[in-house]
Amino acid sequence: MLKAILIYLSQANWARRIITGWTFSRRAASRFISGDSLEEAMAATKKLNENGLLVTIDHLGEHVENPASAKDSAAAYFPLLEHIDRIGAKAGISLKLTQLGLLIDYDLCLENIKQILDYAEERSNFVRIDIEDSPVIERTIQLFNDLRESNFKNVGIAIQSYLFRSEADTHALLDAGARIRLVKGAYQEPPEIAYSNKKDVDKNFDHLARIMIDYSLTHGAEPVSMDGKTPPVVAIATHDEKRIKFSRDYAFSVGLKREALEFQMLYGIRTDLQAELNAEGYPVRVYVPYGLEWYPYFVRRLAERPANLWFFLSNLMRRA
Repeated sequence: MLKAILIYLSQANWARRIITGWTFSRRAASRFISGDSLEEAMAATKKLNENGLLVTIDHLGEHVENPASAKDSAAAYFPLLEHIDRIGAKAGISLKLTQLGLLIDYDLCLENIKQILDYAEERSNFVRIDIEDSPVIERTIQLFNDLRESNFKNVGIAIQSYLFRSEADTHALLDAGARIRLVKGAYQEPPEIAYSNKKDVDKNFDHLARIMIDYSLTHGAEPVSMDGKTPPVVAIATHDEKRIKFSRDYAFSVGLKREALEFQMLYGIRTDLQAELNAEGYPVRVYVPYGLEWYPYFVRRLAERPANLWFFLSNLMRRA
């Protein structure tokens, strides 16, 4: 129930106006967001790289409502990619298709992301499409497949373990040559299409991780690139130590090299675990968001873990 309320608040304009009006909220969000500007994101990236961690950078924004804003959102990724290339950062980028106009016009969104992919390809960089909520998943996967058919190789996608459809999607995407980021899922979905019990979500997460690891092993697993831009086939994105242990143990049991199993985590969360996995020789990639459109991302982080919500509320009460 609490998660459903927070997910609703993350999408409610009235709640956004109130909460973003609190100076404290932006300070609290800074735990999970690197800053408002590209310069702040690159400073965070540099520090993470120096600690041996890889990065994927997200210029925050979603659910854009007009074509001009979608074009502006796409344009923001060009200086980001240029900056990554110029300083030699070990980083790729992540983006949401609703930020590029998917809710407005499919072809508009497709053209916007093609321009980004062309620009990234010129700089040997990789673009990950974030997966969003169920109303846009079918179009997201369709667009990814259209990009692959247009011979774009520098694009990956994410899959959510809480959806019933994800096993079939995982098989199809792997057969299409996709590099997949496996996540649990951060949205509130109806019980007709998604597991509502955490145990079922976790069980399916492990099942999908096994499928991805087996595929990677039998199709010639590629280690992460030395420049940190292109991830391997298998990217396990979670802070759940039990899920991490399962993937790690299963990969070891079937002989998948550590360099071919990447763990991904969010900026500001479980930095101890990031360092531990990195010290063991696994590629670890940190999702670094930045920008002024921080509100939906921040509230979803509060919804995901009670500890995050308590952090926000306890500081709010102290301030009061």
